[in-house]
Amino acid sequence: MKSFLRRCAAIFLVLVLLACLTFGAWADVPGKGESNTENTGTEKEGITKSAAENNQNSETPPVEIHAKAAILMDAASGTILARYHENDRLYPASVTKIMPLLLIGEALDSGKIHLTDQVTASATAASKGGSQIWLKEGETMTVEELLKATAIYSANDACTALGEYLAGSDEAFVRMMNARAAQLGMTNTHFDNCTGLDDETETHLTSAYDIALMSRELLKHDVILQFTTIWMDSLREGTTELVNTNRLVRFYEGTTGLKTGTTSKAGCCLSATARRFDTHLIAVVLGSGNSDERFETAKALLNWGFANFESVTYKVDQQKITPVRVLRGMTETIQPLMGAVTPVLVPKGRAADLQCTMDLSLDVAAPVEAGQILGNVRLTLDGQEMGSFPLTAPANVPQINYATLLRRLLGALCSANFTKVKRGGGSNDLARESDFSEGKRFTKRKQGLAYESRLEIHQEKFNGFKV
Repeated sequence: MKSFLRRCAAIFLVLVLLACLTFGAWADVPGKGESNTENTGTEKEGITKSAAENNQNSETPPVEIHAKAAILMDAASGTILARYHENDRLYPASVTKIMPLLLIGEALDSGKIHLTDQVTASATAASKGGSQIWLKEGETMTVEELLKATAIYSANDACTALGEYLAGSDEAFVRMMNARAAQLGMTNTHFDNCTGLDDETETHLTSAYDIALMSRELLKHDVILQFTTIWMDSLREGTTELVNTNRLVRFYEGTTGLKTGTTSKAGCCLSATARRFDTHLIAVVLGSGNSDERFETAKALLNWGFANFESVTYKVDQQKITPVRVLRGMTETIQPLMGAVTPVLVPKGRAADLQCTMDLSLDVAAPVEAGQILGNVRLTLDGQEMGSFPLTAPANVPQINYATLLRRLLGALCSANFTKVKRGGGSNDLARESDFSEGKRFTKRKQGLAYESRLEIHQEKFNGFKV
């Protein structure tokens, strides 16, 4: 009779626990677990800082500027190192072509177009003036050949032909350019054409900061950089010679591009990019009085940047990234995933002073989405954040369903069956067992035999199912 009552009591306890857990599993708001950090959120995007917030001296550049506007930016982080009238809206001339090169680079990387594709020049493309390779209407060239002409020689007809091939028409391509500029946050930019010709427009304008933004994006596409770093090449079986308009490609160590531009309205303009070791810098110069001034200003900015800053890749101890408990999930824990640590820019000689701190949630409520941010790793120097990298969920963890919850509880009930243990001494002695890792075994006496109930032990194992 006593055995029957004990079994009834155990079944009643499990049914009560089942009701409580079932209510709790669906009553709580998903995604809100305990945390030892702030701003852990559920966004899938990385944690970034506005590049403009990092610069302290808006109008006091560290070098002499012979231009209407200029900026020096770190390509990896977007940190602004020096700036001068960087938000003034000015004519960019052929520096405009950074955006067409970006769109072509993205299309090539996505497989939408290929370097071997044949492009037929339209009357519109063939009619473009200024710098050109003298395309004739109906002439065919590959995407690679037109890309060479655009990136190396700044050919307006080649750039137009590429835009028409990608978007369907010159007008549609310009709309694509403006849409991409908006996505990049180029708030001071409006394109009227893909070439930068400004003799018939008053509204084809941008800023040094906006050019740095699209230059930074273009640097992600190696398929384009293989052309912007060429000094000399040719087309039409050697009959059309191409010489890079950016002389830094030949005369400045580490140059990776990017684009020059000159008109009477714009003056002499340049977006110059260079890499030394892990440090990749962008120097934009707009409105110089002559070509020498734009190149010398860009070189001065780059020289100062390389002399005073360096990019370092911090090695994070992965063993310190502990699992996060999942509340009411199909799995009890999840191991946060840390992606590649991108280089951070620090003053030269200060890499050893970087401090690494980790903010990680103690728990998270199911459902958990793959890529959901569970915390972040922060790198600071003298209290200032230099970089932040998200810790994310590597896979989806769905919320536990009723059937699985029932199976787990039934498993716990079956495990709670009373099992015999050896008699330990006289009939009046109570057998004792050592503590379990999660809970203490309790023994009871019946007819000279000791029994142990493990129900409480299994309840402890369900530590993610708190009532």
